[in-house]
Amino acid sequence: MTGLRERKKERTRRAISEAAIALFLEHGFDRVSVADVAAAAEVSKPTLFSYFPTKEDLVVHRFADHQEQAAEVVRTRAPGEPALGALLRDFLAGLARRDPVTGLNDHPAVLAFTALVYGTPSLAARVGEYVARAEESLAEALRAAPGTDGSPEAGGSIEARGVPASAAAQELAAALLAAQVTATQRVLALHNWRRIRDGRTADEQYDEAVEDATAAFGLLTHGYGPPAGERTAAD
Repeated sequence: MTGLRERKKERTRRAISEAAIALFLEHGFDRVSVADVAAAAEVSKPTLFSYFPTKEDLVVHRFADHQEQAAEVVRTRAPGEPALGALLRDFLAGLARRDPVTGLNDHPAVLAFTALVYGTPSLAARVGEYVARAEESLAEALRAAPGTDGSPEAGGSIEARGVPASAAAQELAAALLAAQVTATQRVLALHNWRRIRDGRTADEQYDEAVEDATAAFGLLTHGYGPPAGERTAAD
């Protein structure tokens, strides 16, 4: 059970972040100083920096909540469930509950927050750092998962393409798969957000978003075409 001290710290952290985001949305990220945020949140600058190391973290710390999500899905999936199948299941569940991380959320505050992040270069760059950590975390989980050497359990096909399942091959396979999964989730989320930004509702887009996610993970599982260097019958 969380103690009183921890709950108080979390309330302070949330209050600082909410004050910052409100100011950034109203005036623009670059026009608001850390001192402005501290004053609005009624804390000192040293206190603010004890919760948020950088100005950018006042906004994008929310992405930190998802850093371990994909890795945790892989680690806790049911015995025999393919890693990619579990990751797709988790993404589809996010779509169903309109999780903002999937891009399928049309609440005005969520849309404004997303526009702020991706419309501010320093914020987008900071998000990239969180995404890189999430990718590495997923790679570690995949390295420990059965079948990451390219077996069907992992959704890969390294052995089928003639690459021996050495430790080095497994290491590379995990890193490649993690990078592809992370990029796929990011592209799907941005695709959903842009369509909503352009006038569609989350409900109108839901079925299509499910189809897009299912197709995207299908490409990760089965590939985009013949292996590099193979000639097709048409050649």
